[in-house]
Amino acid sequence: MPDVIIPALNEEAALPALLDALPAGFRAIVVDNGSTDASATVAHRHGAIVITEPQRGFGAACWAGLSAAAPADGVVCFMDGDGSLDPADLVPVADPVLNGEADLMLGARRPTDHWAWPVAARFGNRVVVRGVRRRTGIRLRDIGPMRAARHRPLLDLGIGDRRFGWPLEMVLRAAAAGWRIGEVPVTYRPRIGKSKVTGTFLGAARTARDMTRVQREVW
Repeated sequence: MPDVIIPALNEEAALPALLDALPAGFRAIVVDNGSTDASATVAHRHGAIVITEPQRGFGAACWAGLSAAAPADGVVCFMDGDGSLDPADLVPVADPVLNGEADLMLGARRPTDHWAWPVAARFGNRVVVRGVRRRTGIRLRDIGPMRAARHRPLLDLGIGDRRFGWPLEMVLRAAAAGWRIGEVPVTYRPRIGKSKVTGTFLGAARTARDMTRVQREVW
């Protein structure tokens, strides 16, 4: 049974539909990362395991969920809790890892409309992807928020970032370790509620700073 780690910061409006749509056999672990709304209560009501992580940061929430997740030989998935991703896409993302065909799978976002993925965020992602290709030779199209890997090897990568550099550090460390990395397209919809990251100038700047630091330190 794959565990799905879902970082959440004030996502009470998006979590019900997301959790109710999880494919059979996937277990949700929602990490409440300092919400001031009823995210934790809503997640628990809709069947998720709920963990509280007081240290703010996307990476801190992901690490807390990973530390509490599946047994050593199990598969863990990650996805945002804002309603932008379709839980049905967890199946094609996780299957290659479950079947032993890949060590890390990413969901390459395919926006349903212009507003789903703002131009600034799309441009920033393109820059990061080019940097990954240049450093590793791996031809990815996206450093996306939906992904899957085996639990124990992922822990053993030693990902240190606790902010917005977490997704990139995972890919770079996996590439350095010789992992088989692949991607499949996933649906990307307008998020429910206000973005705390790339939807704001401050969030975009912080993300760029963290990812630049990770690239410098890891590769």
